[in-house]
Amino acid sequence: MRVIVAGGGIVGLTTAIALHQAGIEAVVCEQAPEIRAAGAGLGIWANAMAVFDELGLGDRVRGIAEPSEMYFRDPAGKLIDPPGFSKDDHRYLLARRPELNALLARTVGRDDIRLESRVVGYDEHDAGVAVRFEDGSRAEADLLVGADGAYSVVRSQLVPGSDAIAHEGHHAWRSVVTPPEGVTVDRSVIVLGEQRTRGGYVPTGDGTVYWLINQFGSPALHGTPREQARERAEFLDTTGWNPVLPALVESTPDDKILYNQIMLVPPLSRWVSNRVALVGDAAHALSPHITAGASLGVEDALLLARLLARAEEVPSALAAYERDRLPHYATVDELSKRVEDSTTPEEFATNYVAFSHWMLTR
Repeated sequence: MRVIVAGGGIVGLTTAIALHQAGIEAVVCEQAPEIRAAGAGLGIWANAMAVFDELGLGDRVRGIAEPSEMYFRDPAGKLIDPPGFSKDDHRYLLARRPELNALLARTVGRDDIRLESRVVGYDEHDAGVAVRFEDGSRAEADLLVGADGAYSVVRSQLVPGSDAIAHEGHHAWRSVVTPPEGVTVDRSVIVLGEQRTRGGYVPTGDGTVYWLINQFGSPALHGTPREQARERAEFLDTTGWNPVLPALVESTPDDKILYNQIMLVPPLSRWVSNRVALVGDAAHALSPHITAGASLGVEDALLLARLLARAEEVPSALAAYERDRLPHYATVDELSKRVEDSTTPEEFATNYVAFSHWMLTR
């Protein structure tokens, strides 16, 4: 069996690793001239670490990540600890995306990664799939895996009309910086603020700090990314208890702030055909307010590899994969929406930990 994986992000690379370990030939086709990751920090929850452990990567991933906990504070600084949950429901690892992507790429191996190789479409036939590339070339495979993110070309052909849509009024700002002189960051602080804002900072373990700010229902944006983030930082501190976040934002050059209009993939009616399957954000780009997109996506990768290794033919493995994933992500969407629709910091914190508890213990 030969598999082409479109997309060299975290989920695409993990898919190739899982396929290799199942004895299946897989090559990653990445449109960029190098393997790189957009973004700053990435939360890795225990369900994803179980995948990396099974693939023999757990210790190496832990070596580039910092243990963290997802507890929220209200805008006056009060810690919110919803009853009925354990500390394990709050624990995760914080990794820097570029470092994790580089680790996964080394594991796949340079011989199985094709750079500047953008998939633009495919043609299925009874014996397999012919994958078309931007340079006009074609390649035959038994299976094409779309791991090409929220703007997936593979998904747009598999499910017409499924283009990613803007999550209206939902914006995010984030960066990794060295704290300015006089600012000490020795703990994680995540705040649920006024005007439906969320944000805070997490030390990364190498002397830098990952800061982030999100807002639901934002008015039209004005000013530079730093000015936009600084304005929203005010909603996260109503009593002057937390001057660190504004200081971190102010110390960050505009060109080092990653700003995003949040995009979502609408729920899909299908994830597969006989010779094509979707994984990760290509199938379920999620709002970052639950910080679980990558952790859930690597589960897709391992499940798909397991089913392909056991099946007598590709179409039956893909049908089993879809039967599992569609109801699974219907639950993800429901739980995520509860978090988004929360009207108070306490309700948000409770719905958030309920989601993480489900994700880690289902």
